[in-house]
Amino acid sequence: MQTVELVHELKPYKSLSNEELRTRINAVREDLDERLLILGHHYQQDEVIELADLRGDSYLLSQMAADSEGCRVIAFCGVHFMAETADILANRPEKLTERNGERVQVILPDMAAGCSMADMAAIDQIENAWDEMGEVLETSDITPVTYINSAASLKAFVGRHGGIVCTSSNAKAAIKWAFAKTSRVMFFPDQHLGRNTALGMEITNDQMPVWDPHADELGGNTEAELENSKVILWKGHCSVHQMFRPEHVAMFRKKHPGIQILVHPECPQDVFELADEYGSTGKIIRTVKEAPPGSKWAIGTELHLVNRLKHEHPEQEIHFLSPVVCMCATMYRIDLAHLAWSLENYRDGTPTNIIEVDEDTAKWSLVALERMLEVR
Repeated sequence: MQTVELVHELKPYKSLSNEELRTRINAVREDLDERLLILGHHYQQDEVIELADLRGDSYLLSQMAADSEGCRVIAFCGVHFMAETADILANRPEKLTERNGERVQVILPDMAAGCSMADMAAIDQIENAWDEMGEVLETSDITPVTYINSAASLKAFVGRHGGIVCTSSNAKAAIKWAFAKTSRVMFFPDQHLGRNTALGMEITNDQMPVWDPHADELGGNTEAELENSKVILWKGHCSVHQMFRPEHVAMFRKKHPGIQILVHPECPQDVFELADEYGSTGKIIRTVKEAPPGSKWAIGTELHLVNRLKHEHPEQEIHFLSPVVCMCATMYRIDLAHLAWSLENYRDGTPTNIIEVDEDTAKWSLVALERMLEVR
């Protein structure tokens, strides 16, 4: 019943023009002043990014918002796990003490904005896999590493089991940290980031079995394969980066001599190894920004970001590394209608779509996140 009511409340906003929605959003900003921060992830639509107070990747946005002294409500234009991380960081114990116990409320404008990669590793699947691994291996000799693109429950699992969270920019440092503790690493949920990073650390593919949570036994592996493992990968991927193919690279090199291929490490190994440059979203942005005029790029990451780079750098030739249009469909769910609706509800005392991580999950997630900050 509640869902029906919320859809009915949202419906009038859908009929408004972007100009009308911007006016209403800005009116809320004036009312709330420094109490409100609108965060826009790089993959958001341009009209949302234009209204963001802060723009960046998921962890950087959460960290910046948490460090804001005046902020009391965050509208996170991203996906569910990002809003969870913002809640964990903004409401960690020392921050609550500074604010005399007052919480920062985190709003996700559309609760259906999830992440297909994060959804490929549910906490019960991770716990079951850990227990099943324990029938063949000593789990005390395995360090779990979760990509930040994961639910808070997975970050908490990692925290409880002596593991660490990583981003795409510090995955190598996190895995190196893990190997200083144990002889094996369990990396989830993105197999490609784990594989591409570990290959650069002289770990071979035959030492990286992939755990399929839907397989009947041992994630689809033999006992011998697990015993030979160094990094146990999870069968998960980013739906956007998974679709880039080697033939796309070949096509651009043939049509545009001298073009450079720039990809995110969530791309499959056969694409990653053909690239001239690779890196996190932040690294991709910096690489293009620092390149000389006349540089030619085919970029393998989310479409909205590539188009924005093309617009911001007309002095360069920038292409999307695929003939097929592919965007982050869940990010795309956040639009001005949802943002206006959720902000006005908050201002008028009927807050909706509030993300609040339970105390125990937040505690252990924070442990894993703080370990991430310690590695370089």
